[in-house]
Amino acid sequence: MASENLGRFLWYDLMTSDPAAAQDFYRSVTGWGTESFEGGPKPYDMWTHDGRPLGGVMELPAEAVAAGAPPHWLAYIGTPDVDATAARAAELGGAAIVPPTDIPTVGRFAVIADPDGAVFALFSLAMDAPPHPGMPGVGEFSWHELMAGDYAKGFEFYRELFGWKVHDDMDMGEHGIYRIYGGDGPPLGGMMTRPPEMPVAAWLFYIRIDDLDAALERVKAGGGQVVNGPMEVPGGDRIAQCVDPQGAMFALHWSKRADAA
Repeated sequence: MASENLGRFLWYDLMTSDPAAAQDFYRSVTGWGTESFEGGPKPYDMWTHDGRPLGGVMELPAEAVAAGAPPHWLAYIGTPDVDATAARAAELGGAAIVPPTDIPTVGRFAVIADPDGAVFALFSLAMDAPPHPGMPGVGEFSWHELMAGDYAKGFEFYRELFGWKVHDDMDMGEHGIYRIYGGDGPPLGGMMTRPPEMPVAAWLFYIRIDDLDAALERVKAGGGQVVNGPMEVPGGDRIAQCVDPQGAMFALHWSKRADAA
């Protein structure tokens, strides 16, 4: 089963300056629950959806703050061998921010910066995680977007690590090519070359909701900001990019497709 997790987004952590306030905000916006995780070295609460964990929230480590890292979301991508994949990432121009490390009874992980500096994590679970059937549902992360230094070079890095394939290349005019990628199932997300006004390469993660306009009102009522959108994208879905009250970027996604219900 571990090999079936290759290239799958398995977990999402929010690293933030105020975990308690962040929990109140995201519970309101997304309808998630929270559940304490016992036994870890630091306080850690898990996000839950329909009673199932999908990620966690913890205080941004002091060393990360000292290095200038803002509050952010971090996604964990599956691999059967964290050490080998981390070594391959280094060969391809990436760098380990956190070297391969065990989480007792949970698995092994490493935090990696890709050659452009976008940060993600590798994850090998200690137990089986059955593949998610079909499209992500409401309350789940539904799209994973990379604003890269160069989308084509960025894609090659991740293709080498996870075997991702090109699903489609969309010509966005003056904004360039938007590459939709994934494995053998539904697309996982998109990549494009970051615009000049965006100072660094970064990942952005979209949460599927059932009413975008109502969710955006909750974002604003909770002290967050809507920084782009709402807008319709090809295919008829609607999206908006937001910043939570502590400064972490995230996005919301409404899908018109019945098979994503």
